[in-house]
Amino acid sequence: MTLTLAFISSTMMTQLAVFGGVAVAMWCALEFFGNRGGGRAAERLEELSDPAGRRGERGASAGDKMGKILKQETAKLAAPLQPKTEEQQGKLKLRLAHGGFRTETAVSIFLGIKLICLILGFLIGGGAAVWTKGLTQEAMIITVASAGVMFFVPDAGLWIIKKGRQDQIFYGLPDALDLMVVCVEAGLGLDAAMRKVSEEMKNSYAVLANEFALCNLQLQMGSARNTVLHELGQRTGVDDLKALSAILIQADKFGSSVAQALRVQSDSMRTRRSQIAEEKAAKTAVKLIFPLVIFIFPAIFVVLVGPAAITMINEMFPAMSGGN
Repeated sequence: MTLTLAFISSTMMTQLAVFGGVAVAMWCALEFFGNRGGGRAAERLEELSDPAGRRGERGASAGDKMGKILKQETAKLAAPLQPKTEEQQGKLKLRLAHGGFRTETAVSIFLGIKLICLILGFLIGGGAAVWTKGLTQEAMIITVASAGVMFFVPDAGLWIIKKGRQDQIFYGLPDALDLMVVCVEAGLGLDAAMRKVSEEMKNSYAVLANEFALCNLQLQMGSARNTVLHELGQRTGVDDLKALSAILIQADKFGSSVAQALRVQSDSMRTRRSQIAEEKAAKTAVKLIFPLVIFIFPAIFVVLVGPAAITMINEMFPAMSGGN
């Protein structure tokens, strides 16, 4: 009876797995081919209404077309994972903005990538688990765990990208402030100083230069300076840049010296950066304990104790065996 139930459960699980795989494949095929006619008609109408754009598309590469298709398909795949409330959607957009992804389709592409990773983790991890473990409970746990891990891989990648961008902004901000102080004291306004910084630092600190260039573009489009500075601190997520934005807003509001405020902020950031370097240097001795104990100490132990151990083996063991 137990063997019959195990056979029935294994057979049912196999059928369910096959049915699920076929259903997912059919759904992807329908999503991919279902709207091709309407999409092509919309493209033809757009070409007729914009001949210049049509000529530009003729010279577009296959990679651009493939990227456009991927954006459309990932937007469709991301529909089940879309945030339910405006607050959740705003938080996700802010996270993507911290990583440098500010396009309108960034949320859909990110969620689509998460869904694709979930499916890949389920198929690859589940296939490997069933191949090695068989249709067992352990294989099911491995399948669910691999799918869950793959689902959060895009979040980890986004965090790494965000951390790298914020570090570049943090390390380049004191130099940018020094250059802005020189520009302001030379007679340039704050807008011209930011433009000069974005031009001069695009090779050394490209991320910070791009942020200042975006601020200049917003100012040229007619946005208020206070709004632009506030958005500069919010979309980067760097605390020092938020503090700089607040100081510049207060200086512009109360009419105080912008150069003095920039100089004070630059000195404060340099002091903080030196304190962080000293803190990391103080932690070095503690961090070196683990590689010393794991890798270096065994080699030293073998070099120092090895000859004595060999001598003891060669001298004592024959004497002990002879005495017996």
